[in-house]
Amino acid sequence: MRRPGWTATLKDALDRPLTTYYLLLGATALLLTIGLIMVLSASSVYAFRETGDSYTVVRRQVMWVVLGVPCAFIASRVSTSWVRGLSYPAFGISLLLLVLTAFVGVEANGNTNWLALGPVQIQPSEIAKLSLVIWASNIYANKDRRLGSLHQMLVPVVPGMGLATALVVVGHDLGTALVFCALLVAMLWVVGAPAKLFSLAILVVGTAALGLATTDSERLQRLTNFTDPFKDYGNAGWQPAHGLYALASGGIFGEGIGASQQKWGQLPEAHTDFIFAVLGEELGLVGTLLVISLFLVIAYAGLRVARETKDPFVRYCSFGIVVWLLGQMMINVGMVLALLPVIGIPLPLVSYGGSSLLPTLAALGLVIGFARREPAAARALKQRRRARSAGLSARG
Repeated sequence: MRRPGWTATLKDALDRPLTTYYLLLGATALLLTIGLIMVLSASSVYAFRETGDSYTVVRRQVMWVVLGVPCAFIASRVSTSWVRGLSYPAFGISLLLLVLTAFVGVEANGNTNWLALGPVQIQPSEIAKLSLVIWASNIYANKDRRLGSLHQMLVPVVPGMGLATALVVVGHDLGTALVFCALLVAMLWVVGAPAKLFSLAILVVGTAALGLATTDSERLQRLTNFTDPFKDYGNAGWQPAHGLYALASGGIFGEGIGASQQKWGQLPEAHTDFIFAVLGEELGLVGTLLVISLFLVIAYAGLRVARETKDPFVRYCSFGIVVWLLGQMMINVGMVLALLPVIGIPLPLVSYGGSSLLPTLAALGLVIGFARREPAAARALKQRRRARSAGLSARG
């Protein structure tokens, strides 16, 4: 009897009820593990210089992971009706935090995108990404039968997300504003907005982004020099140039974990926005492709959830989260490869920072929960629990 080929085996594996659930769980866990390792390596020199302890930064990141993993677990277990009930309060709180940030926020690297709450500083725009997706998904799910009307598509989602974007722009955070715009375009696309609307949206967003970039001297330098950072090596080109040095020296298999040279002070934000450069230097092309592949696995699994579900809220929310995480990954990697200007976007699950990590884990927890509650997956999990219980009873 002829054995099935690898393509047939792969297809059989992908068709199993729990495949989506395990793909999401496995890819998230691997990215989180890689992130902790890379934060430890990339931040060790910086942390020692600032505090005298090489483990200060990674210790904080471990604390955020310890807080974030239970958040992801809870998000994967709560009902969709409970999540939808939080949509308006979460949106309102996010807008309030963005208003406070715009007017009394803490400035860092030219952007006012941090808010001091006692001894803790948070980045409300990162929290707003998740709340915007949930809020828009809930509205569109309520209007699912009326989305043939352009007015129903636009109101109130476009004004609400436009307001959030404007508040971020007030704080000069152009990178996050572009992510918000990408989320808005994605939500309009998934509900079936007409093509002419996208042409108009791209024109408006492109014009606004260009206008904002050209009215700020630092952004203008980044915009004009990102394709050739060596033209302004000593100024705006310093960070992307050293990011390229790191990637180039990594080769195929890398210099080894902990062996990065650029993290010794030449590469700014080595453990945050440019952690992908240190990853490429230490783990090489193999490591960078692994990380990108894991994001693609999350995107594939999330889109499978959106395609298979009959619940419109699950469809819209899963799609929005995939666009958010995949789009942010592409922007971050594009910055490091000098394909895009440096606009201060972290690499989800990998870069240091609790403000980014906690909402990301909660969002992935939601999608994992959606996959877990798919009818076929739920039946398979129930059968496994029964089999496990029967096995334990037999041993007893």
